[in-house]
Amino acid sequence: MDGPEATSNSASTSLAFGYLASSLAQLVEVARRELEHDREAARASLATVSTLLRSEIERLSGSRSSRSLGLAGWQIARVRAFIDKNLSRTIHTQDLCAVARRSPAHFSRSFKLTFGEPPHAYVVRRRLEKACHLMLTTSASLSEIALSVGFSDQAHLCRLFKQAFGQSPASWRRERDIQ
Repeated sequence: MDGPEATSNSASTSLAFGYLASSLAQLVEVARRELEHDREAARASLATVSTLLRSEIERLSGSRSSRSLGLAGWQIARVRAFIDKNLSRTIHTQDLCAVARRSPAHFSRSFKLTFGEPPHAYVVRRRLEKACHLMLTTSASLSEIALSVGFSDQAHLCRLFKQAFGQSPASWRRERDIQ
C-alpha cells in the first residue's frame, strides 16, 4: 500500500501509539506514587499497564488470537478512558459496546479475554480504586465518596470494599491516618 492511504494509516498508527504510550506512562507514574501508600491500587495500575502492553505487543506482532478474540489496543484505550471518565454514573455494557464498536456478546467475551474479568467486575474494581484514592487524598465523607464513584450509597461501598479488602473503608482509612 503506497500513497496517501499508507501515509494516513501510518499517521493514525503513530497517533494511537502516542496516546497509548502517554496512557501507559501516566499509569506507571500513578503506580509509583501509590506504591508507598496503597499497594493494592499500585498493583491494579501495574496490572492494567501489563495488560495494555501485552495487547499492543500481540497486535503489532500480528498475533491472530489477539486480533480475533481480544480487544484491539485502540479499543482498550477508549474503553478504559470511558470507564474512568464516567465512574460517577451508571455504566451500561451497551455504552462500552458502542465505545469499542462491538456487539454485546462479542464485546463481553473480548473484554474478559483482554482484562481477565467481566466488564462489571472491572468497573467495580475501578470504583473501589478511585474510592481508595479519594479516602487518601480528601477529607470527604464515605457517603460522599461512595456517590462520587458511582455506588448507590455508603452501604454499597462498604459491602463491596469489605469483600475486596477484608475490612471496612473506615478502618482502612483510619489505618492510613487520613480523616
